Amino acid sequence: MNELKAQRGTLLIRSKRFASCNPTLAAKTKTPRGWGTRSVLPFIMTGFITRGIALVAMLLLPGTLALAAEPTAVTEAPTPQTQVPFAQLQRASRNPFNAYRGANVPPPSMENSVRLNALVRDGKIYLSLRDAINLALENNLDMVIARYNLPIAWTDIQRTQAGGQVRGVNTGVVSGTPGGGAGGAGAGTGAGGTSSGAGGAGAGASGIVSSTLGTGTTVSGYDPVLSASAYSDHTSEQLTNFQVEGVSIYKVNTEQANVSYSQAFPTGGSLEVDWDNSRQTSNGKYDYFSPELYSKMRVLIEQQLLAGFGTGTNLRFLRIARTNQKISDIAFRAQVIATVTQICDMYWDLVSAYENEQSGERSVAFATETLETSRKQLALQAIPEMDVLKAEGELANREQDLTVARTNLELQELYMKNAITRSLDDPVLQEMPVVPVDHIASQVDPSLAPVQEMIASALKSRTELQESSLDLRNRALSRKTARNALLPQLTAYGVYTGTGTAGQLNSKYYDKTVSTTLPKSYGGALESALDNNSPEYQVGLQLTIPLRNRIAKADQDRTELEYRQSQVYLEELKKRICIEVRNARYALEQGASRVDAARKARELARRTLDIMQKEQKLGAGSNQQTLAAEHDLALADAALVTAETAYEKARIEVRRATGSVLEDYGISIANARTGVVEASNQ
Repeated sequence: MNELKAQRGTLLIRSKRFASCNPTLAAKTKTPRGWGTRSVLPFIMTGFITRGIALVAMLLLPGTLALAAEPTAVTEAPTPQTQVPFAQLQRASRNPFNAYRGANVPPPSMENSVRLNALVRDGKIYLSLRDAINLALENNLDMVIARYNLPIAWTDIQRTQAGGQVRGVNTGVVSGTPGGGAGGAGAGTGAGGTSSGAGGAGAGASGIVSSTLGTGTTVSGYDPVLSASAYSDHTSEQLTNFQVEGVSIYKVNTEQANVSYSQAFPTGGSLEVDWDNSRQTSNGKYDYFSPELYSKMRVLIEQQLLAGFGTGTNLRFLRIARTNQKISDIAFRAQVIATVTQICDMYWDLVSAYENEQSGERSVAFATETLETSRKQLALQAIPEMDVLKAEGELANREQDLTVARTNLELQELYMKNAITRSLDDPVLQEMPVVPVDHIASQVDPSLAPVQEMIASALKSRTELQESSLDLRNRALSRKTARNALLPQLTAYGVYTGTGTAGQLNSKYYDKTVSTTLPKSYGGALESALDNNSPEYQVGLQLTIPLRNRIAKADQDRTELEYRQSQVYLEELKKRICIEVRNARYALEQGASRVDAARKARELARRTLDIMQKEQKLGAGSNQQTLAAEHDLALADAALVTAETAYEKARIEVRRATGSVLEDYGISIANARTGVVEASNQ
């Protein structure tokens, strides 16, 4: 009930302000006695009209409360009329009331893209590397989380355009998807599973302090502010001295309505316009006027001349927000690179697990065949029983290895399905096998561009360097604004005040012979306030000097230290990237060498098995020797798969280290932003 009364009181004031700005309503209002025909806004001075407006406000209260009761929780699905996509959030509305209504962002869709259904055949998902990348760009939840950072960065621009401070955006890489492992990516310690990165407004990242980012003088809000107040007051006072007002109980009725407009400007200036109005009646015999009407117009203009002067310091938050938006765009590019790199690693892990499972099945089949042959030979008493027991033990070991290979394959399939889908709630999808259709290339080509060209490409394309360079630009701006904050505050101001008084002679005044030349109506008082009849002019300077100025000086010193620290960090980042490029190059060369060695070892193991099988047919060899040779071949197959997988991952790491992942795989950032991969980029 108290809240309802407070809302009705607020509506009463707003209704009065609406009436004071509506000439049509003023024209329809009956002019009270004693105000004259020149009255412009007589209704704001009468208690009857005040009560009438209050009644209208109460009638409109239910509808107003309905408009005010906007839903605030974004986790609940809003109605279609209130769902606002990201693109529409950035459109300026022509409806001025939308500035006071909350907008609901629609809940994220957890439906998988239709591309996934096209890959299902015979209850299995036949997946190529290209399909895996496209599905990840459309469905991976890391990408969905990272897309929110783009409109979040835009809201900082919208906020700082009005003079607000930068809230900052998280520009790290979201790494909440298990499996694979993007090279060089963080561990996901930031908000929403993101790793920390430059451009935010936190206390620091990677050992780099950023707490003074945007320091400087106070920035006022640039959105105009219109405030209004109105009230009606009745006071009764018992007087002990009859000679004070000529009555024993002195009664005063006061109606007042004030309107104020204020606005700050990026130059460091401000404007304030105040319009005060009052009407007072009393029963005192010594009060000259009753009613007494008063109107006052005041204009104040201020401009900072030292600290806080100019757009450089007053628009610093907007410039930082725009730079942060560029950093956020680059961070999204880094997210795409990290996601594609992780998907590629996961795909080759899946291929490796698939090949190992196939090799394990062949090995179990061979051991089973060998055991059956050994049992037949034992029945003919051609071999001792010990050979059969050894064959049974070897089969058990290989079945165990096959179980490990199958569960590892199922785990890799689960990792892949989790990475390329938004939802795994479907039990059929959870159990659906994933069959990789791309296999490791048979040709190993370790030849690369000269190392200096690779390093130059990395220094040009790596997102970390681009983010740090833009962050250094923000810090350079903070250096300038911190120096400006060291200056004393010198304010030049000018004030104009116009006042007007009107009223009728008190009918109870003790001296009936007095007269007045003042206007009798409120219109006359307003005209006197505006026509420069009784003005007040004032211009001046106001100087404020903080003695010792230790707070501003400490902030300025800190901005210098942080700026130099960031410069060193940028150089260290360049050195680290150079090492990463060389390390990736070394890993690729080593991987190619391991593949060659593993292929030769497998060929030797295959030839050895062929010889053992021929000797067994000729009666010169035993089942155990053949079984051991086949086991060596299975181990050689596994070693070859491991070497080839490591080689493919090394190739991916070279692309990541040199910053060429998107170009090599034909990834479009525009498609990644929308979450829909066009056919031309498949």
